[in-house]
Amino acid sequence: MDRIVHMEAPPLERKLAAILAADIEGYSRLMNADEEQTLATLTSHRTIIDGLIESAHGEIFGTAGDSVLAEFPSIVHAFNCAIAIQQAMWRANRPLADKHKMYFRIGINVGDVLVKDGDIFGDGVNIAARLEGLADAGGICVTRGVRDHLRDRVDTTFEDLGEHQVKNISRPLRVFRVLFDPQSEPSPSAELTSVQHPERSSSVDQTLPEDQDKDEARRVEVAFWEAVQESDDPAEYLLYLKRYPAGEFAELAAARVAQGGSGVGEPGIEVSFWETVRDTGNAEMIEAYLSKYPTGQFEPRRVCRRPFGLSYAAMAGSSSMA
Repeated sequence: MDRIVHMEAPPLERKLAAILAADIEGYSRLMNADEEQTLATLTSHRTIIDGLIESAHGEIFGTAGDSVLAEFPSIVHAFNCAIAIQQAMWRANRPLADKHKMYFRIGINVGDVLVKDGDIFGDGVNIAARLEGLADAGGICVTRGVRDHLRDRVDTTFEDLGEHQVKNISRPLRVFRVLFDPQSEPSPSAELTSVQHPERSSSVDQTLPEDQDKDEARRVEVAFWEAVQESDDPAEYLLYLKRYPAGEFAELAAARVAQGGSGVGEPGIEVSFWETVRDTGNAEMIEAYLSKYPTGQFEPRRVCRRPFGLSYAAMAGSSSMA
């Protein structure tokens, strides 16, 4: 009798990431006009782009046809890289005849992504791809969360393009076009410094490094919150609570979980919510759990009563011995 082997699905990793999506404007037209020349130009351009992404500490996940999908450890790295790519493409196109010039469109988003089998998925990726489609040839579009993160730290202008309803995204996106000089020297690893204001030029008024670190952390948190705040999926808010248990929006996130959403009926949602409550011991989150799961399978009030310094494992052991 043959044995049936059950293969376990690879685990899904969720993380917050800055995503850059790019594609070639008019790629089908270029291929139809001169296939060999287009492929040669694409190979040359992609060699430049791949090198810039690597220099900016990015990781390439998708390269199907004329598209590029890359993930970066920070919005700053993704933004630097996008600017450098467009500036490098301007230079690479200069010696080409107009009919052979190849222009990329780029979208940048920061949001929650799923990692599986060496690829990334999720709304965070989809939004970056939709932004790319809204960009001009040789241009860059970003979300409001990305703009808010960078607006006081870079000497770059962002043009508000208003809200756009895009395919497969339930809520409208507030889109901003990046205004930059494509003819400047590309520098993907350049440090982005704060825009200097004359009235704050003295050393007394300059921001201290530790204050800059705090400000950077807050910007990342705000960008994360703005990426999930309109979601109907409680798992999005649970991810925020796990990352920022004492965050600025923790109480609101807990309330959103308690209100439920498209995935609230799944048993895993209660378990995830409980794990967040257990790990933080936050009173508002405990009340939110009790409100949503009055007959739930966990006892959150025990979290507040555990002796200081006593681990949950130790409590569980003492309970089983009683």
